Amino acid sequence: MTIPVGERSRFRVGKYDVIAEPIPHSRHMLRYVVYVGKTRIGATVSVPSESDCLFLEKPPIVPPLKIFYVTSKPGRPKKSAKPPVPLERDQPGFREELPSDVPLDVNGRQGNG
Repeated sequence: MTIPVGERSRFRVGKYDVIAEPIPHSRHMLRYVVYVGKTRIGATVSVPSESDCLFLEKPPIVPPLKIFYVTSKPGRPKKSAKPPVPLERDQPGFREELPSDVPLDVNGRQGNG
């Protein structure tokens, strides 16, 4: 028993010719091959829109990759750098000692017997 396949179909999207043909060993899936004039510019599995065809014809420019240098460690000081100066904090209550009359009971109750 063989899988019944659909037929090839041809249509236009703007200035692009699209030929839909069944994908081998698939019953419902179609491959849409896009042409400009007589030049094949690409293929998709979903029905292409005009913007998809334009993307296949003129893909966006991808900037070149930056070379990663092992010696470049951004955010890390060099060996000859001086250690950072600690900041003095003038915030009230920052690491001050508690007064002796303040209870340390968790529930806020006095610890009287």
